[in-house]
Amino acid sequence: MTHGSWSLLWLVQLGILRLQKRKLTWDAFWRRHVFFLRTTAQMVESQEVHLSTRSSNRSPVPYMLKTTAFVTTALTVAGGSWYVAVNMTTPSDLTAIYNCSAFFAYAFSIPLLNEKLRADKVFSVAVATIGVMVVAYGDGPNKKVSKGGSDNTGGQNRLLGNIVIGVGSILYGLYEVLYKRFACPPEGTSPGRGTIFANTFGSLIGVFTLLVLWIPLPFLHWTGWEKFEWPTGEAAWMLLISVGANATFSGSFLVLISLTSPVLSSVAALLTIFLVALVDWFRTGDSLSMASIIGGFLITVAFFMLSYSTYREMNEERKKHLENDELESDSDA
Repeated sequence: MTHGSWSLLWLVQLGILRLQKRKLTWDAFWRRHVFFLRTTAQMVESQEVHLSTRSSNRSPVPYMLKTTAFVTTALTVAGGSWYVAVNMTTPSDLTAIYNCSAFFAYAFSIPLLNEKLRADKVFSVAVATIGVMVVAYGDGPNKKVSKGGSDNTGGQNRLLGNIVIGVGSILYGLYEVLYKRFACPPEGTSPGRGTIFANTFGSLIGVFTLLVLWIPLPFLHWTGWEKFEWPTGEAAWMLLISVGANATFSGSFLVLISLTSPVLSSVAALLTIFLVALVDWFRTGDSLSMASIIGGFLITVAFFMLSYSTYREMNEERKKHLENDELESDSDA
């Protein structure tokens, strides 16, 4: 349900765009929107800001279907690992290991996105990871593991759960980089175009989840391996709020990756750990622990350090592009 709700991102976005362009007739608006998405998808496939004749004549549909399939599969396996591991390991281990995806996003960005290994970025990611560890373990060890069983069985479950969530953390970092590499417009694309296409691709992930990835669920239900029931009452309302919040966050997250980088986006997402602690403080009245304050401070500092590093790197690349353009214009003259 969570990833399936992403299918609504494009519909909500379409409604907002329609309100902004309400002076146009529906036919004119729709033709412009389809042409916009088609040309952006062609830019994504060719990684060209200015499409060549060959690229503009090729249909982007096969490429987008293939890209949606493998990116969504990586996301689903990564997300599913959290639900598998949640009853096997401790909440502290779960939080600490899963949120190491920022490190793996940077590791995958080097070979797949040709990102340079920069000391300031490595340091920022390390500070953010330390901040997560402080939040997770700063209040003392949490020995609550899976239900039932002896201490030895609990230890085995915890080890297996940590391995599962570790694989999920790696795959989540890979998912972010795959999305940036294969589903985002090239550098130099306007922010508006990148934003609109990011939400559109998020909807493709949701549609693929609803049409394909639900297929094992009836089998699991009929065999008794896992029973599925529609939520009712307060649980249904809480689930609806949770799904809506996740769709909003995920749409924004995809936009952020498209406009910046997977590494910066991963560290930015870690800010939610501290924000959750703040919300709990306001909602329940329980004061923040020292670990939450220190860990949240470290994550925030890491985010601003990485933001500055990314800004400086983008400025350097922009200057290089301008210098190359000037050299080309001089040679033409």
